[in-house]
Amino acid sequence: MSGSPPVPEVNPRAPGEDEEDEAHPPRFELSKRNGIAFGLFLVLAIAALYFLLPRLAGLEDTWQRIEQGSPFWLVVALLFTFGMFGGYMLLFQGVFGREGTELSLRESYQVTMAGLAATRLFSAGGAGGLILTAWAMRRAGMRARTVADKTISFLTLTYLVYMLSLIVFGFGLRFGVFGGNDPFTLTVVPATLALIVTVLGLSIAFVPTDFERRLQSMALRRGRIGRLAQRLATLPATASRGIRDALAHLRTGDPALLGAIAYWAFQIAVLWAAFKAFGEAPPIAIVIMAFFVGMLGNLLPLPGGVGGVDGGMIGAFAGLGVDAGLAVVAVLVYRGFTFWLPTIPGVFAYLQLRKTVERWTAERRAARAQGAPAVSPPAALHYTN
Repeated sequence: MSGSPPVPEVNPRAPGEDEEDEAHPPRFELSKRNGIAFGLFLVLAIAALYFLLPRLAGLEDTWQRIEQGSPFWLVVALLFTFGMFGGYMLLFQGVFGREGTELSLRESYQVTMAGLAATRLFSAGGAGGLILTAWAMRRAGMRARTVADKTISFLTLTYLVYMLSLIVFGFGLRFGVFGGNDPFTLTVVPATLALIVTVLGLSIAFVPTDFERRLQSMALRRGRIGRLAQRLATLPATASRGIRDALAHLRTGDPALLGAIAYWAFQIAVLWAAFKAFGEAPPIAIVIMAFFVGMLGNLLPLPGGVGGVDGGMIGAFAGLGVDAGLAVVAVLVYRGFTFWLPTIPGVFAYLQLRKTVERWTAERRAARAQGAPAVSPPAALHYTN
């Protein structure tokens, strides 16, 4: 996971069309040269985080905690990691599926895990996972505009929980609702920024979903300026549809919201269990606030947020009064469970997904050859605004 990456552009062909180039996965730039460079960067980043950081911070005895770690709590952290990915899958199925027509659990696992691996391994402006997910959904039969709308909806539900958590626990710590240290810069500042972003983001829902169409007459009258305005209207119109779809999930109590909550809650639980494994865990409000403030490190232009998130969380914990040595160990164990460990099954899920997509393509071709509607079982994922 890395910030709020841009929504990938997908060619809006009709769902029945079966372009040969769409049968292939998105082409990520993974030459031998940049592959070696990326691998070297990861090795150096991990070495710096796990060995150099404690020495620079004067925490030479930090790694003695590893020998005293509790296997029980490490196993608990691992189980919480499975819960995190379960929440992510539930969110995915709730947003991209409809009642009675969702992708199978196996297919959802392939798409979500492959997408997470793509986010970590490929440099695509932070959108590697979204690009791969869009490709898979297009091959499942979803229309391009629907994919874009659903992607916005998915991101809205995910980061709405993030923003609301910053607001509630930031102001809650500052005004004494929750116990713990409450420095202004680590409570009120992020909470206020989150409030502003949330209000501005949700206000986009008031943009008419046919805003782009309304500017067509202007495009005909105003020439180049009108055409430019119409193109610029595409993004807010798409965002409006996606945000309205997310709000519809909220109004109907869709399980997708539960998936978004579980996705973040289990991550925090992994971090909490990592603290328990090596010492005493801070108050839960401190854990939550430091976690979400540290996640802002994803905004740094680093592959997968490597280094930025780790350092951000450790710094946030230190600023909130948590022992720095304990925070270093707990955060790095958390990142090992939630970031590095799932990469290997994610690569295998990607290979499985390619075979699944080939099967979907073959089924659609066979259906068209027999004169039947050119959709595979998961293609019924279409929805109407």
